[in-house]
Order: sequence, then structure tokens, then C-alpha cells
Amino acid sequence: MMSLRQLRYFVEIVEAGSYSLAAERLFIAQSALSRQIKELEATAQVQLLVRGARRIELTRAGKALYDGAKRVLFNLNETLVQTRHANRGEQGIIRLVHSSSVPFAGPLLERVRRYLDANEHVSAQVSQMPSEEQMASIEQGVNDVGFVRLPVHLEFPGVRADELYSEPLMLAVGATHPLAVREAVSIAELREEPFVSLPHHERGGLSFRVAELCMKNGYFPRSARVTSRKTTQLSLIEAGFGVSLVAESMRLIAPAGVRFIRLAGTGNTTVVAMLYRSNASALVQAFVAAITEKN
Repeated sequence: MMSLRQLRYFVEIVEAGSYSLAAERLFIAQSALSRQIKELEATAQVQLLVRGARRIELTRAGKALYDGAKRVLFNLNETLVQTRHANRGEQGIIRLVHSSSVPFAGPLLERVRRYLDANEHVSAQVSQMPSEEQMASIEQGVNDVGFVRLPVHLEFPGVRADELYSEPLMLAVGATHPLAVREAVSIAELREEPFVSLPHHERGGLSFRVAELCMKNGYFPRSARVTSRKTTQLSLIEAGFGVSLVAESMRLIAPAGVRFIRLAGTGNTTVVAMLYRSNASALVQAFVAAITEKN
């Protein structure tokens, strides 16, 4: 019968790339490690690993087991953490992820803070993750709630996306840019400006929304020589590589050399959505309901 020890050994071998290095990390003899993997393969009735010229290679069956084993070991560890929290009188942990275009600051941070203030026995773990990866991690139960910019491509039927709030878009430019002295700028005026963030044809998010607004004004954003879809774009703007349309809340995390200018006209907004499983736990459902409330 397959054991958790065997799964842990198998994952360690894959990540180490060799039996010898994995044995060193696990503080066991290489022969014992090899024996455990042979027993695992006998139980699964498939070959999982192939010894390559330089490192261990996964078979197709091995890749499937590796992905599943990682989830099992992660969920087991999370269960142990939840158990320890319960022993201390805490209700549990909410695992939150946010995309780089949704800074954990401003309106989002305030909503989470209000929830935690009202639920002192709940704690939160926060990390940053691209929106397309968020959906997979939430579907698999690795994370509980994600925060993204619309539009997003929902690829998992078990994951919901609820609109949370909207905020104005602003033009971000370097301090020495000619537009830095302006109080307001129209999107139409940016036709010849190089943009440091461009949309990916298979992804949504803020860059997709920006391209949509530019195309309504008769053009597609011109690419800067250096581009990024992450918060790195703020550093690129500061360095003078180009401009970008970003959410107002990005002002809270921007470097000192970036100026933010109001966009003239109406409808220049971006929407933050919350991702979560439709069959989420009662704890997560309560969090979602509280975060969605308008105060």
C-alpha cells in the first residue's frame, strides 16, 4: 500500500534530480531510498522514474503522481497547521492571493483588515500570483480566495468570479516626462506614447482592459522597448522607458520618481474581482460575504 513516506521520498527525488542528492537531504541511505521507490512503483504498477544521463526523468505516469503527491503533501501540511490553530482557539486560516495589478493596499487591504478585526480568531496568509495561476490553485484547494482585475478567462467551472469594487485608471509617467506637469490627459493623446505593459493574447487582466480603452480611441498601445505585466512596470516608467495606465491604488506602492495623472473623460475605470470555489468551506464563504459587503 502506498504510504506518505514513499510520496515524500518520491517528491524529494524529483526535486533533487538524483537519488544520491535526495538521500543526502533525507538523511537516509541511497539503497533504502531506491527500495522505497521500487515498492511505490510496484504498488502503482507503473514505472515512475527513468535514470537519465545527468538527472532523473519522470515518465508520464510519474508526472501525474508527482503533481498529485505535491497536492496531498501540501494539504496534509495545511491540515496540521489548521489543527494547531484550532488547538489555540483559532477558527482557521484564509489563504489569499492577489495579482500584481491588485496591490495588497488601499481598498483591498482595508476590507481584509475590517474582516480580521471583526474575526480575531481567524488569520490570513497572503501571497502574489498571476491571475491565470490563481484559478488553478483555488480549484485545487491550494488557495482559498484570489483578487484579480477583470476581464479574466474562467477556465475552471468550480471557480467563481464576483465583482468586488472599481477604481479609476490613471496615467503613470516618469517625473521628467513632458506629460508629468499635466493635471489631466485624454487616452486619445497617448497614441504615440510607448506603453511598458501590453496584453497577452491568451490572458485578460488590466493590460487587456487598457488595450480595450485605447482601441476605443482608435489605436492599439505602442510597445516600449522594455515591457512588463508586473509591478516592475513602475520601475520601467520611473526609468523613462514609457508610460502605462494603472489603477489609482498603484500610487500607494509606486517609487518616488513616478507621477500619476488623471484621465479625462468617463468610463476609464478598472474592476477588481474576487475568485473562490463555489463549494468553498463555511469559513471561506463567511469571508467572501464580509469582503463583498459595502460599508
